[in-house]
Amino acid sequence: MLESWVFWSLLAALMQSVRTAGQKYLAEDVSPLAATLVRYLFAVPFVVVYILWLLDDRGAALPPLNTTFIACGVAAGMLQIVATILLVRLFTLRNFAVGSCYIRTEVLTTAILGLLLFGEMVSSLGWVAMSTCVAGLVLITVAKTGRLSELWNVSAAHGLCAGISLSFTSLLIRQASLSFGIEDAMFTAALTLGFTIVFQTIVCLVLITWQNAGEIVVVFRKWRPSLFVGITSVIGSAGWFTAFTLERAAYVKTLGQVEFLVTLAISILYFKERPNRIELLGMITLIAGVILLLLAP
Repeated sequence: MLESWVFWSLLAALMQSVRTAGQKYLAEDVSPLAATLVRYLFAVPFVVVYILWLLDDRGAALPPLNTTFIACGVAAGMLQIVATILLVRLFTLRNFAVGSCYIRTEVLTTAILGLLLFGEMVSSLGWVAMSTCVAGLVLITVAKTGRLSELWNVSAAHGLCAGISLSFTSLLIRQASLSFGIEDAMFTAALTLGFTIVFQTIVCLVLITWQNAGEIVVVFRKWRPSLFVGITSVIGSAGWFTAFTLERAAYVKTLGQVEFLVTLAISILYFKERPNRIELLGMITLIAGVILLLLAP
């Protein structure tokens, strides 16, 4: 039987791929910051409806906010925005292959930070599984972007910082959701998601108003693709947040890397692109890592 956290992780990975495609379409006419705003702003109505549905379904009331929840929610929201800016900056640099590889180490970084800061233990097989997945991801990155000319450069710094920011984001989301002490992962994850998205919307609106307020008008003119990004973002984020609540963030992050396999499958089956030997080796290695992860305690 498919474990709950596995289902939510796979759903999140799938929706993230779809949402990214929508954001790329919008990014042709607006800045990266405006495309990021769409992800949050147009998700707010859907997350509100989701929370109201959960409240009605469970016959529950909103629990009082606690200090841990607010602090972790704000920190996670800011770090995710920082990571997005770093990623956008990374792909404007000349040699982004090294940076991309450093981002892939996010899986191991999440496990290490989770152990050091929150005492989240990982089994020996879990470490092997995560390391195997990272190796597969690095091989795929090398195959798609070319040989890595150097181990450390500006791109590497951007990639490492982005990966660490995303690792902290995942761990803080988990702590915020668990802070309620309620054994209802969907409910507490939804509350965390709602708080984080509203906070991020406010931050992005302030930044865009300061930089170029006219882009807000452009965003609303493209309301159809914006709504698509909003709803897929909510579904994907609900999947991530719920999975983080149910299972260690490092395991969720590792399983979420199957998104790369989906992307590669689309390129092979739909666009008829033929993967090279290194890419095939990376895919096989990644699949092996995922299988090991599902066997890990």
